Amino acid sequence: MASVVVTPDQDALVSEIHIAAPPERVFQALTDSTQVLQWWTSPECPIENFSIELRTGGRWHYDTKSTKMTVNGVSTFHCDGEVVEYDPPRVLMYTWIANWHEKPAQRTVVRWELASSNGGTLLRVTHSGLTNLPASRRDYSGGWPGVLESVKKFIEN
Repeated sequence: MASVVVTPDQDALVSEIHIAAPPERVFQALTDSTQVLQWWTSPECPIENFSIELRTGGRWHYDTKSTKMTVNGVSTFHCDGEVVEYDPPRVLMYTWIANWHEKPAQRTVVRWELASSNGGTLLRVTHSGLTNLPASRRDYSGGWPGVLESVKKFIEN
């Protein structure tokens, strides 16, 4: 079961989960577009495309199909940014600019950290830069644990 904690300064969410696979396998699932399209999607929010340039300074983005879900008046979700740290299979960090935030132009940061643990991988995602985005912080506190559960299920099944 994925856990989630909001930092005391309300700037970041930290969510983590243990996955019964080596860090190399988990990192591959986080960075291979074909795999991401399989696990980071749902009937409520179907991802249409995902791409990432696997290098520091590379660009990444994802888009969904139109959904029945609406967040801040948006029902077709777009997110993009720049890879700011790329250290396989330990760290993947990128900026996150999402069209559904209260302030759509505000840059936040997502950092994936992977560590060998108990014969598998401890996967931690930290989403920071949320101080001035209270509605997004609330939404992500439920969203990131679900994302981690999805990647775990994809890898372990």
